[in-house]
Amino acid sequence: MIMKLNTENFFDAIEDADPILVDFWATWCGPCMMQGEILEQVDKAHPEYRIGKVNVDENRELAMQVGIEAIPTMIVFKSGQAVEKIVGMRQASDIRAILMKHED
Repeated sequence: MIMKLNTENFFDAIEDADPILVDFWATWCGPCMMQGEILEQVDKAHPEYRIGKVNVDENRELAMQVGIEAIPTMIVFKSGQAVEKIVGMRQASDIRAILMKHED
């Protein structure tokens, strides 16, 4: 299940040793909406992956704090640290490959 992240739960969510892919998006961003559909497909096919979403309009300070300059942007976090940043849309196969790369 994709987690809705915000300033209140974001840092707890990324502290886990397992990787989490966080999608930074906005409702007015067409590519973001398409990326969201792809992430839903990945989540349904691979519930073992941790995926979160941050609405940048609702969490501007958080987006600035993690260095979001364009959307859609996805960041893979592991143990509280960003380990990979992906700017732009990606297909489901790319997302699976990225998450597999960061598994222990």
